[in-house]
Amino acid sequence: MPVTEIAADMTTETPANSLLDIDFEKTCGCKANHLCCLTAKEWLKNQIGVWQFNYEKRDIRDKSIHPATFPISLARRVIDQFTHEGELVLDPFVGSGTTLVAAQDANRNAVGFDLLSQYVDLCNTRLIEKPLFSATRQMVVCDDAKNIRRYLPDESTKLVFTSPPYANLLNRKRKNKSRRERKNEQLGKVEQYSQDPRDLGTMELDVYTKNMGDIFEDILPLLKPKAHCIINVPDMWWENERITIHVSLIEELRSRGFELRNTIIWDRTNIVNRIGIFGWPSNYITMGVTFEYLLDFWKPPE
Repeated sequence: MPVTEIAADMTTETPANSLLDIDFEKTCGCKANHLCCLTAKEWLKNQIGVWQFNYEKRDIRDKSIHPATFPISLARRVIDQFTHEGELVLDPFVGSGTTLVAAQDANRNAVGFDLLSQYVDLCNTRLIEKPLFSATRQMVVCDDAKNIRRYLPDESTKLVFTSPPYANLLNRKRKNKSRRERKNEQLGKVEQYSQDPRDLGTMELDVYTKNMGDIFEDILPLLKPKAHCIINVPDMWWENERITIHVSLIEELRSRGFELRNTIIWDRTNIVNRIGIFGWPSNYITMGVTFEYLLDFWKPPE
């Protein structure tokens, strides 16, 4: 498949199976042993392991455009914490392109991958207004995440940040049990991205977990030593059973050579409206929509 690239106001195509023309070395004046460009005050704020974010006008909230988006401010905070200006950010499941938008704002180079051409087009649309005087590039590739290693050199990537599909847990009709008003536009809809058999969102949890392990094992050589990999996932309920996606991914990525460094909670209570009563009065169930995990791995130093 072709590589679709945004550079200034021009879209070009590069043959598949070739390295992308994108920089990955830091351009700031920070000391070599610094993880990022943050001040001590900014760093201290991020040490609190429960984070909140707000949406802005540029964020996509319409689920008919994309069923599972996150705020630009979330991606920006992760990028600022774990990279320097000019370094390379990778999103293996780029979706609506929020990671690339945040990287563009932060003066970082970035590459995203997605199976679906409509999401590649959406990314391109969101990236069209490139900031003046920025030398960084943000590129989106229409290809399977399993092929990422074809496009980037080893030890080029400083950060992986992504919100992957959640196995097949969205691949069912919505019942809206957690919503105060069940009869809304989401009731009865299947919010999965596609029914492509390569789509991780069509897979049972055990198959999904192995495929995620395969993808991230191939990505590991692309990371610089001590480069971080942040994966945003929730746990979910399925037939009155708690499906612990975050536990499955922690165990799988550890077995593939990653080291878990931190677990950050994305507290979503400030952006969740009109929650219904779920489980009352006999079955206590915490609402999955009110928090998600940011799993912070890194590539262990040699």
